[in-house]
Amino acid sequence: MIIQLQQGIPAELKENILQQIKEVGFKGNEVQTQEGHYIVGIGKKDFDIRTIGQLPGVADIHRVSDEYKLISRKWKVEPTRIDLGDGVIIGEGQFSIMAGPCSIESEKQIELVVQHLVENNVKIMRGGVFKPRSSPYAFRGLGLEGLQLFHRICREHGIKIITEVMQVSQIEDMIDYVDVFQVGARNSQNFNLLDALGEAQKPVLLKRGISGTIEELLQAAEYIFSNGNEKIMLCERGIRGYENAYRNILDLNAVPVLKAKTHLPVIVDPSHGIGLRDYVEEMSLAAVMAGADGVIYETHQKPEEAYSDGQQTLNFKESERMIRRMRQTYSLRESF
Repeated sequence: MIIQLQQGIPAELKENILQQIKEVGFKGNEVQTQEGHYIVGIGKKDFDIRTIGQLPGVADIHRVSDEYKLISRKWKVEPTRIDLGDGVIIGEGQFSIMAGPCSIESEKQIELVVQHLVENNVKIMRGGVFKPRSSPYAFRGLGLEGLQLFHRICREHGIKIITEVMQVSQIEDMIDYVDVFQVGARNSQNFNLLDALGEAQKPVLLKRGISGTIEELLQAAEYIFSNGNEKIMLCERGIRGYENAYRNILDLNAVPVLKAKTHLPVIVDPSHGIGLRDYVEEMSLAAVMAGADGVIYETHQKPEEAYSDGQQTLNFKESERMIRRMRQTYSLRESF
């Protein structure tokens, strides 16, 4: 069960609630976030939850059978909307576009991508400065210096930044320069990192693991929420299969399923999902119609010269067309 506590609850009332939870055979886990104060009660005994719900200091109480409780739509019916500031909001009622290169490469590259985004009214730029690569000899990013450059140029043009964090020790150095931390597929079950991002309080985009199930993705998000951070987005980016005609299997089934199971925004990454530039637009449009709250994809001024993932990266002309068509498709979806 989830018990929502009243804001500013006195310590003695909270302790009484925890004691009553213990007396009915449940373990109470306290969670304080940016948005609220909760106690997650874990146990199997059947009892009338009104005995807890009527206690002084309790704002509301909900019975939630899912293993992932705080991110479940069974208690929070209203969808979560994440405010990045300056009118940039992610969640239902908005369609968010996040675009940029796989890797941040140079000042000139950032400036060109930012210009492209500004011209197309895109408010969030993606770009990696710490890159997990399959080969240790591949380009692995410009690091903190590259992030600081990325931050400066984007701030000058009112663009928000999303970039990948790979380990706990990077969070403190990065936090002042990012608007959204991205957890990549390889780190989707790095529980130490998820715990730390729960304490960091910055929004997090959590990608599904390379072979991860929906249940595992939801449980990973629960780690972040239970450590104090409600500002979470889930990202379907394709899962590994046996087919070799494309990079991954972009599981668009996951979009409506996740929307039904959780109140968190759902984002789709078609670039990693299919891995082939020629089909990114089609998969993006399919993601919109599947109900996604946004799309994150890769664009570069000259994809054939990109330091990484050029084969799945759109040039600016292709990107502009796709942005226009996604917005048209979203308008059509909302008119149904």
